[in-house]
Amino acid sequence: MNRHRAVLVALLLVVALVAVALILPFLQYVLLAILLAYLLYPLQRRLAPRVGRRPAAAALVAVSVLLLLLPVAVLLGVALQQAIGIVEMLRTGTMGFEVVERVLRTTVGVSVEVDVLLSTVPDRIAESIQQNGSQGTQQVLSGVFALVGTVVDLSIGIFVTLFLFYYLLVDGARVVAWIERVLPLRPRVQRDLVEECDRLMWAAIVGNVVVAVVQGLLTGIGFFFVGFSQVVFWTVLTIALSLLPLIGASVVWAPAAGYLALVGRPVPAIALFAYGALVVSLSDNYIRPVVGGHEADLNPGVFLLGIFGGLALVGVMGLFFGPVVLGMAKRLAEVTARELMIEG
Repeated sequence: MNRHRAVLVALLLVVALVAVALILPFLQYVLLAILLAYLLYPLQRRLAPRVGRRPAAAALVAVSVLLLLLPVAVLLGVALQQAIGIVEMLRTGTMGFEVVERVLRTTVGVSVEVDVLLSTVPDRIAESIQQNGSQGTQQVLSGVFALVGTVVDLSIGIFVTLFLFYYLLVDGARVVAWIERVLPLRPRVQRDLVEECDRLMWAAIVGNVVVAVVQGLLTGIGFFFVGFSQVVFWTVLTIALSLLPLIGASVVWAPAAGYLALVGRPVPAIALFAYGALVVSLSDNYIRPVVGGHEADLNPGVFLLGIFGGLALVGVMGLFFGPVVLGMAKRLAEVTARELMIEG
């Protein structure tokens, strides 16, 4: 009997390793599908009894593509174009640093041409790229083939995401039931871990993302009214930074207010600073309870480690799943200690 079990465990490990190897190339897309399915499964549960599981899932996938994925792609494209515009302004020296130069000259006694210094940065980057990249036709062809390969991989990845997203909506409950059935854990422990995973997912994905998006939009509105250009870029940048604990939107709006003060616009500077401190930063206190108020119950340092560790390990999706993994590890250690004490 022991030999029989050993063979079964060995076969399970081999098959599991092969399965992981098959999934790894598409891990980002698999995680994206899981994230989307988690967010929209409550709607699937409400729609399925009325129209059927498959039509409901198909409708949610279509709505997600039209109202979520495509707008995000367009927004990122506009932000990229505006980032290029900022680089061009640095190159041509039209950022308006004359007042900054005058303040440095009168208060510190240092004569610095900020525009000239910053305008050389894009040229140096371009020169470095040209020196390292102009290695003949072979490298050009390699770059073309790499681009084609990237497009093909992206197309396959999008197909995998949408396909898996659909079937997770259709059979999500069965998948969870199967996992609970094959895990050799007591029902109480399973329920505890599932509840913890749901709480962590909600805190890491829904709570943080909604807060970050709202703070980014509020920052963009403030930038628009004080006369900043490239508002979409600053909005996207604020959303990205607001996802990081201990950093937040103030990293964007506070320096912007300082810039306005230095270039001789004190009234917009004070207005932006007050708006950022009273509206943008405090919005967290009002938004988080509205979206559920779930807290990750993780030390901010551990949460930050989960974010950066997840980014390093699996890319963008690690931003959401990294803290979940660390939180589950913490909870699993607590549950294990509790069960060992009960058995002891």
